Amino acid sequence: MKTDISTVNLQDKKIDTSGIGNPSECVFIDIETTGLSSENAYIYLVGVAYFDSFKDSWEIKQWLISSANEEREMLSQVTDFLLSYKTIIHFNGNNFDLPFITARCKANGLNVNFDTMNGVDIYRRVASLKHFLKLDSCKQKSIEAFLGIERKDEFSGKDLIKVYKEYSSDNDPEKEKLLLLHNHDDVLGMLNILPVLKYADIFFEGVNVRKVQTNIYNDVLGMSKKELIISISLPSPIPAAINYNANGCYFSAKDSDGIIKVPLLHEEMKYFYSNYHDYYYLPEEDVAVHKSVSEFVDKDFREQATAHNCYTRKVSDYLPQWAPVEFEPFFKRDYDSSLLYFELTDELKTNRDAFKKYADHILKMMYNCR
Repeated sequence: MKTDISTVNLQDKKIDTSGIGNPSECVFIDIETTGLSSENAYIYLVGVAYFDSFKDSWEIKQWLISSANEEREMLSQVTDFLLSYKTIIHFNGNNFDLPFITARCKANGLNVNFDTMNGVDIYRRVASLKHFLKLDSCKQKSIEAFLGIERKDEFSGKDLIKVYKEYSSDNDPEKEKLLLLHNHDDVLGMLNILPVLKYADIFFEGVNVRKVQTNIYNDVLGMSKKELIISISLPSPIPAAINYNANGCYFSAKDSDGIIKVPLLHEEMKYFYSNYHDYYYLPEEDVAVHKSVSEFVDKDFREQATAHNCYTRKVSDYLPQWAPVEFEPFFKRDYDSSLLYFELTDELKTNRDAFKKYADHILKMMYNCR
C-alpha cells in the first residue's frame, strides 16, 4: 500500500465551509473501485481532503493498493481517519461511496458506522438546482465547467479500471500517476465546487430588498409594457453570474447583487367572494352584491349568485403570484383562471418587508419551476 500527501493549491482562494462546519472538523472523500458492485469489486484508491491547522492549508491524502489483499489494511486506516472528523463531505456519496465503504468493511471483517457524522452530499444539494443553473448534467465535471474550473485529468473512473488492472500487474509508475491524478482532481474538485452550494442559500435563506421601482419599456412588438424591478442582496456571494426566466419573471445575479423583474399589469381584475350563497348577481352591472343590501335592487334585475359570477371588478395595477395565501386579497381574470394576482397599492409600495416576501415568493416559484 502506498500513501501520498500533498498540499492543495487553491490559488489564494479560501474554502468557505460556513453553514457546514468548522474547516478543521470537515473531511472530503472520494473512492475509486474496480467495479460498481461491492460484492464483486473492491476499493483500490481512497482520497481525502482535510484542513491542517498547523500548516493553515488544505491537504489531500491518498491511499493506493495494488491488490485486493491490501484492502483491509487500507480501509482500517481510512475509516479511523474519517471517524476522527465531525462532518463528511462527498459527491453522490450517499448513493455510492459510503455504502460501498461500509460493505467492503463488512466483507473484510471491519465494523464501521458513519451515522454519528454529519453528512453533506454536494450532488444531492445541487441536483435540485440543475434547471436553475442550466446544467447539462449534475456530474462533478459539469459543475466544474459551470464554475470555470479546469482539471488536468481527462479520464473517468470507468476508464481507469482497466488502467488499474494493468497497474496491479506491473506497478508501472506512469499508470500510478494517472490513477492518483484522477482521484486527486476529484477530491480537489469537491473543494473547488463547494461554493456552488451558495446558490441554494438564495432560496432557503432568503434575500434582502435594497430598492423597488417600476419601469416602462417597449416589447418586441413595440407595445408599451410596465414592470416591477426589485434590486436585492443575496445572503452570500455566488461564484458565477446567473440568469433565469420563468412565468414571465426574470432573475439575474452576480457576486452578492441581483435583480428581479416582474410584469406589472394595469387592467381590470375580479375579486371572487367565497360565500356566494349570500350574494346576488346583477347582470346589468356585471357585479355581485350582498343580500343585506338587496332590498334596494329590483328582483327583476338580480339573480342568485354562483361561484363563477360572485365577484366585484376593479381596474388597478396588479402583480402575479403563485400561491393564494401569500398576498391577499387575490384577484383573477376569470373564475377558472389558474394565475392569481394582487393589487399594487400605494401602501404596499412603501412596505419593504412585503417586497422581501414577494422577492422570496418569486424565487421560490423559479426554484419549483422545472
